Amino acid sequence: MEKSEVLTELDVADTGRTGRSVMKKLPEVTLAFWIMKIAATTLGETAGDLFAQTLKLGYFLTTIALFLIFVVTLVVQLRSPRYNPFFYWTVILSTSMAGTTMSDFMNRDASAKFLSDGATSLGRGPQGLGLGYPSGAAILISLLIVIFIVWKCTGLTFAIRDIVTFRGEALFWSAILVSNTLGTSMGDFLSDSSGLGYAGGALLVTGVLAVLVALMRVPAVPNVLLFWIAFVLTRPLGATAGDFLTKPLAKGGLDLGTAGSSAVLLALLIGLMGYAHVQERRNTAVPRDEAPTRNS
Repeated sequence: MEKSEVLTELDVADTGRTGRSVMKKLPEVTLAFWIMKIAATTLGETAGDLFAQTLKLGYFLTTIALFLIFVVTLVVQLRSPRYNPFFYWTVILSTSMAGTTMSDFMNRDASAKFLSDGATSLGRGPQGLGLGYPSGAAILISLLIVIFIVWKCTGLTFAIRDIVTFRGEALFWSAILVSNTLGTSMGDFLSDSSGLGYAGGALLVTGVLAVLVALMRVPAVPNVLLFWIAFVLTRPLGATAGDFLTKPLAKGGLDLGTAGSSAVLLALLIGLMGYAHVQERRNTAVPRDEAPTRNS
């Protein structure tokens, strides 16, 4: 069998049986991973608001544009033969930006509570579906459950470090897009409707994440389950943090603006991607002994 066929068809179990290695496409889950995830999701919130609200493109047109960007970045990631930090984190960023405006378009409408002072509309195109945060979250949770059920039926692994097939990666990115959209709805609910405010919402999510870290030491709780819960929750953390940076002082924010905040966060994320790229090159430069092939 050709090597390309092996990369396409083998899952983790197949890899273990044959003793052959496949090229990883996704990163190791480390502290740096979570720092970059929070930075990317916070940037996704501020950049999505920059295009939709500050530049007044509106949620509908911005969602279409950002979803197309997501598709382009995803194609680049899927076609890459190995893990590339710049490709991977660009897709994470594009899902965060698209998820921000998709959530806003689903949940918001043209009522005064969603408009800036003196504004009469949310921008060009349709104003939003006005489903509200609870209904929007219910739809997104249902969709995410369906994705995980389909994923489970394929027999492929949920562990990010062991996803090595095209089908597994496609399911992974589908779950990421929906989870980032869901996380935006959760973050906006905590910031706008729960009474906690931006800082309070961020502190609540941080506390829940701390509990998840503690549960990692409990053998009965699968780490894969904790990973996916944490992955969803880092999105509302980014959403509340982004709102805290950009919203007016009167609403409990720092009033740094979407443009300035996005520029700083983008520089930070690019720096972190550069660091991850250097680390990845160092890791791949170290020769690894191939596992011995046992004679049948």
